[in-house]
Amino acid sequence: MDAAAPIPETATSALSQAELDTLTDRLIEQLKTVFDPEIPVDIYELGLIYKVDVSDERAVAIDMTLTAPGCPVAGEMPGWVHDAVVQIPEVTACTVNLTFEPPWDPSLMSDEAKIELNMF
Repeated sequence: MDAAAPIPETATSALSQAELDTLTDRLIEQLKTVFDPEIPVDIYELGLIYKVDVSDERAVAIDMTLTAPGCPVAGEMPGWVHDAVVQIPEVTACTVNLTFEPPWDPSLMSDEAKIELNMF
């Protein structure tokens, strides 16, 4: 039997942990600039961000929700999130997927958000 062929190197390599950590910090910082206009707390602290994936090419995919399906800014908020994220120079692309599964509830809020809204 022939020896196994070496695995070819790809043009793009995976992000190092340090690069991913730095990008994660920048993503959180940008997500915290987006607010639900009816609630004086950013969407990150409200727990509206369910999932953030970063590809090796630094493309970002975000799954998020709203406090209620009938939210008046349902059509606009994903665009606000996209616009905030693409301001990060390292990000090559961003997609924002709106989901209502599972439905949002106040237990998803950070302690900081609960303090801000007097919800102990």
